[in-house]
Amino acid sequence: MERILATYYIETPFAPGKAAAVLAGEQSSGTFVAVPGETEELKQRFAARVESVELLETVKEPAIPGASSKDGLYHRAIVKVSWSIENFGYNLPVLVSTLQGNLYEITQFTGLKLMDIELPASYGSFFSGPSFGITGCRELTGVYNRPLIGTIIKPSVGLSPEQTAGMVKVLSEAGIDFVKDDELLSSSGNSSFEDRLSAVMQVINRQADKTGKKVMYAFNISGDMDDMLYRYEKIIQAGGTCAMVSINSVGLSAVKKICDQGQLAIHAHRNGWGMLTRHPLLGIDFRAYQKLWRLAGVDQLHVNGIQNKFWESDDSVVNSIDACLTPFYTHKTVLPVVSSGQWGGQAFETWRRTKTTDLLYMAGGGIMAHPMGAAAGVQALQQAWQGAVEGMTLEETAKQFPAFAESVKKFGAK
Repeated sequence: MERILATYYIETPFAPGKAAAVLAGEQSSGTFVAVPGETEELKQRFAARVESVELLETVKEPAIPGASSKDGLYHRAIVKVSWSIENFGYNLPVLVSTLQGNLYEITQFTGLKLMDIELPASYGSFFSGPSFGITGCRELTGVYNRPLIGTIIKPSVGLSPEQTAGMVKVLSEAGIDFVKDDELLSSSGNSSFEDRLSAVMQVINRQADKTGKKVMYAFNISGDMDDMLYRYEKIIQAGGTCAMVSINSVGLSAVKKICDQGQLAIHAHRNGWGMLTRHPLLGIDFRAYQKLWRLAGVDQLHVNGIQNKFWESDDSVVNSIDACLTPFYTHKTVLPVVSSGQWGGQAFETWRRTKTTDLLYMAGGGIMAHPMGAAAGVQALQQAWQGAVEGMTLEETAKQFPAFAESVKKFGAK
């Protein structure tokens, strides 16, 4: 019988192997005491197994509250635990409940983080993965051999549909590839979803008729399931190509239901991500996280950005990009979305560290606050990536391209 293997980074005041055994029992057939019906045959078939324990270090202060140490020592280890696929089948919510449920409550742990998941071959057949992925998003936008360049409508909330459409007109005429609603906006008092969709798509469709290039606009459909399906259909009827979902807010089942419709590229916004991973010994690592959402079928997934405005390190961002680009069964590959305080200046380090242009490179203020206007902001990002890929330095690129030079003056000193 196929098994799923989970890798955890743990801290415990007890022997790590014994703490791992408690986790395995709590998250499968067992509880804190033997119960009637828990036969050896049942345990052999359904009990989780501790596959390995690797002690890393011992520290004197616990990472988070839990059981106290009698000797003042807390042991950190990598443990691997496996479950039979019979326990949950292809039910993603129950899988997550198993891998990330009550185990975080277990007092034996003063730190626990899900680092990775190894899934059986049958998952690759049962789940179809992204409908579009990198190749499909490139086909929809007509962008090849460079990153897709995108932006976020700012201010996040408060613009009217007409004002939003006016910004999209400027951006589309400047050659932008992708624009999205902010995650804080879905339908507000002065910008209903329907009115904004109509105003924006009129601009995009007119520009597409002129040039043959259709800007991909990610309309935020996050909400109750019925509302999300309604808005999804409205985007299709208006000629749109993309919908955005706040995946942590609506959950795996809702995201999979939307992805299963298969007619729009799904932009997965991971707002709330820091709550799940910011502590080094609590939550879930991106390598495990992105596999769950790829199973659900998202086409684009946020990974933060190099030299970002948030807490995440460059190493973490690079590892997240690598995780997204790592082949997953025969599924289409999810498109990493680079964002958070980006402008053209970070393109050089992003290219140096990743050597990939299979990115959606997003800049909000880096485009909208460009001193020569939003159109020049788009051009500056395109120029930055051209310079980076061609092996030029930031300074050499600024000498060659005026729009990028102005962005260096504006953003480079920060």
